[in-house]
Amino acid sequence: MPQVLASAIVDILRPSNPNAFGLFKVTVWGQPPYDYNISYEITAASDTKAAQSAIDKFVNEVTAMGPKGQ
Repeated sequence: MPQVLASAIVDILRPSNPNAFGLFKVTVWGQPPYDYNISYEITAASDTKAAQSAIDKFVNEVTAMGPKGQ
């Protein structure tokens, strides 16, 4: 599997609490050659978990698409 370097920023749409998961908009972008920019809505217990989930999803999607421009 090729190495994909990615970063994420998380916006809280609905905060989590002890009784319910929160809803987060996570924008993930990659370094070349996987320099895509994709946003996800993730339901998770915390913003950290949402970011991890979105980055995992991003890596799976961009490796399936291949390097940008090819």
